Amino acid sequence: MRLVLILPLLALFLTACGGGGSRQASSSARPVDRAYPAFEDADPHPWTGRRPERYPVHGLDVSRWQQDIDWTSARAAGISFVFIKATEGVEEIDPKFETHWAGAGRAGLPRAAYHYFYFCAPAAAQARWFIANVPRILGGLPHVLDMEWNHRSPTCRKRPPGPEVRSEAKTFLDILEAHYGQRPILYTTVDFWEDTGIGRLPGTRFWLRSVSAQPAERYPGANWDFWQYTGTGLVPGVPGKVDINVFRGSVQSWQRYPG
Repeated sequence: MRLVLILPLLALFLTACGGGGSRQASSSARPVDRAYPAFEDADPHPWTGRRPERYPVHGLDVSRWQQDIDWTSARAAGISFVFIKATEGVEEIDPKFETHWAGAGRAGLPRAAYHYFYFCAPAAAQARWFIANVPRILGGLPHVLDMEWNHRSPTCRKRPPGPEVRSEAKTFLDILEAHYGQRPILYTTVDFWEDTGIGRLPGTRFWLRSVSAQPAERYPGANWDFWQYTGTGLVPGVPGKVDINVFRGSVQSWQRYPG
C-alpha cells in the first residue's frame, strides 16, 4: 500500500522538475488561462476569413532575438504554449535556449524546442546534435524541425531537390521520434512548401507560416496543426516584436494534443 502511494508522488516530482523518463508523454492538463486572446501587432494585417483571434489557443516561438521574457505575464495575457529555438546545423546552439526553456517551464507553459535545418550537413548528424542539447521531459509538446530556404546564410545557400529534402526530413523526424517518443512537427514557409513538395511527406504534422493570408490560401489542401500568423506581434511580458501562432483546434482538443 505504501509503494502505491509513493510511485504517483515520484511521477509528480519528475514532471515538476522537467526531467526523468525515457519518453515524452502527452499532457492531460495543458493550461489555457485565457482563451481567444487578441494581441496587438506592430504591423497588423487586415484579415479576411477566420481571423487569428477566432482561434482559442495562442502561443509564441522565440529565440536569441527575444531577451528577458516575463513568462508569467505572457501566460496571463493568453499565451498557452511556446516553441523555443535550440539548435542549428551540427554545431550551433541558441544562446538563449537554456534561459527560455527554464523560464517557460517555471511558468508552467507547454514547450518544445526547434531545430533550424542546415542543408550542407547530413540530417542524421543534425538530429544527434539536437538530441545532445535538448532534454527529454514529461508532458512536453512534440519538438520541431524548421525547414526553410536561407538565402542570407554566409556558409550554405544550397537548395536540394524535393526528393532529397523529403528524404532528409524523414531521417531527422525518425531519429527524434525514436529518442523522444513523439513524431516531431515540421515548420515551413510558402516558398519552401511550393519548391520541395514537403507537404507530401506522410505522417507529418505541420506548422505553417502565413502572415498575409489564411493558410488555406497559401497552402491549398494542407492539413496543419499550428499557424504562425505574425512576426510583429506585441505580447505583454515580451520585449519588442515576436512571432505569434495559433493552434488549429479547440481548447478541448488542445488538452489531448498530440493524441
